[in-house]
Amino acid sequence: MTETAAVGEGEVLGVTIGEELIALYRIEDTFYATSNVCTHAFALLSDGYLEDDCIECPLHQALFHVPTGEARSRIAKRPLKTFAVKVENDRLLVEVPTTVEA
Repeated sequence: MTETAAVGEGEVLGVTIGEELIALYRIEDTFYATSNVCTHAFALLSDGYLEDDCIECPLHQALFHVPTGEARSRIAKRPLKTFAVKVENDRLLVEVPTTVEA
């Protein structure tokens, strides 16, 4: 769990939940979570540039819409994974699906 205060308005924070690299965002006081790894080339989006509701990859400037994960540049073809975020007692709870091996 991460405290809401750890993610400032208009900022992105990289965290690890289980084995998932997650980017947490605060946009207009709403919290979002996506994969922290660019789908174009391995780069941490938490090192990128957040403008309005889009994150730009620091490596090749691939652009993604944070609320939906949609790729918005010709460079990136695949969307980001998005995760549900819930605020409870000033803590961010991110729903990360678990994979069950048979």
